[in-house]
Amino acid sequence: MKPVHPFRRFFRHLTSHPWQVKRHFSESALQHIEHAIAANEHLHAGEIRVVIESGLPLAAILQGVSPRQRAIQLFGQLNIWDTEQNNGVLIYLMLADKDVEIIADRGIHRHLQAQGWQHICQQMEGMFRSGQFEQGVTYGITAIGDHLAEYFPPQATPRNELCNHVLVL
Repeated sequence: MKPVHPFRRFFRHLTSHPWQVKRHFSESALQHIEHAIAANEHLHAGEIRVVIESGLPLAAILQGVSPRQRAIQLFGQLNIWDTEQNNGVLIYLMLADKDVEIIADRGIHRHLQAQGWQHICQQMEGMFRSGQFEQGVTYGITAIGDHLAEYFPPQATPRNELCNHVLVL
């Protein structure tokens, strides 16, 4: 992502509202994403959570919080780190910055490392640029799920430790 002048970024975030998410993600699309998470989690013992944020709160904008910093903050606030096998993964979309971040707990991160997550983010961002928002997120869920299935095969008794609902901020 190329650097943006701080004033431009400030203005983009200041004028962003959660209802703007609906321009890219209809209610039906959000439901499809939730179903994709649920279906994918039957293929492994990992947990995937999706958060879509239109823009940062004013205080965060003034502090210069990056999308990565915000994703890490939400990873903690939403207890994604608190899965039994340390295999929770957050897909975070920051619409105002046109950014995707994937934050993975240490159980799965040690197998894939930052380059693997970055590759998935780049693929998703490419799909977003061509207007394929729902498909971009479902691609990310599938790609992450493939890695989770490799290292965390499904358990005899499936558990759902994290909510599959897409959180829109």
